[in-house]
Amino acid sequence: MNVNQILAHFSENQVAGFMLVLARVSPLFLLAPLFSSKMLPARARGIVAVGLTLALYPIAAKTGGHIPLDGLAFGALILKEMLVGAAFSFVLATLFAAVSAAGSLVDSLIGFSFSSLIDPINGNQSSVMSNVYSLLGVAVFIAINGDAWVVEGLARTYDAVPLLAAPQIGTLTHGAQLAFSGVLGSAVEICAPVMLALILTDAAFGVVSRVVPQLNVFAVGFPAKMVVGLTVIGASLPFVSGWLGDQLQQSVMAALAALKVA
Repeated sequence: MNVNQILAHFSENQVAGFMLVLARVSPLFLLAPLFSSKMLPARARGIVAVGLTLALYPIAAKTGGHIPLDGLAFGALILKEMLVGAAFSFVLATLFAAVSAAGSLVDSLIGFSFSSLIDPINGNQSSVMSNVYSLLGVAVFIAINGDAWVVEGLARTYDAVPLLAAPQIGTLTHGAQLAFSGVLGSAVEICAPVMLALILTDAAFGVVSRVVPQLNVFAVGFPAKMVVGLTVIGASLPFVSGWLGDQLQQSVMAALAALKVA
């Protein structure tokens, strides 16, 4: 079978459907954890996006119909698919934003915020423990097959919002608002043991400085806080791994709940 015979099997409606599925998949590689990592070359992400589109197209085609091919209507469908994909990916992105924020809180309490590094996950400048927590999050994400959960959740979005259906903007906005507003609370949950230990350490050194004014608290306090902080971080990492696994499932479910047909 030559190229012309292969192309003859594809109709205009199939090509248009493929483009719509690609539009929904693409935001996953801009916002979602691991899929949008700067450690993956842009060409590799593009190839994976096309491969994932080929895998999801039969699922999307079951819920689709005749796709309008005029420029205005098709352009509106492309924008709608990008909006659905962005809404799904944004809810997942807030989960890793909470992990990174937890690391930033720990850096501020210990004193590591004076130094900064380039985070290999998102390519932004961040502090030491923020990088540690981000890398830990990616490791746990891979270990628990989080990528499979995300792809399965993306496939289920076609049950919530088919190709030719429009989502409720109010529901999307409400879901994004809930996800964004929960970032700080989730970050505090992750680093709560470390925060408590460091606050108690600061309180203890405050009492010592009142009892022994000659003691240079700043010279002694930083090494002590670093030792206490790193010790508690090491002890709390299993808790963080379990929390991340549970929250990933809830994030996928929340992302699906935010998608409803108007």
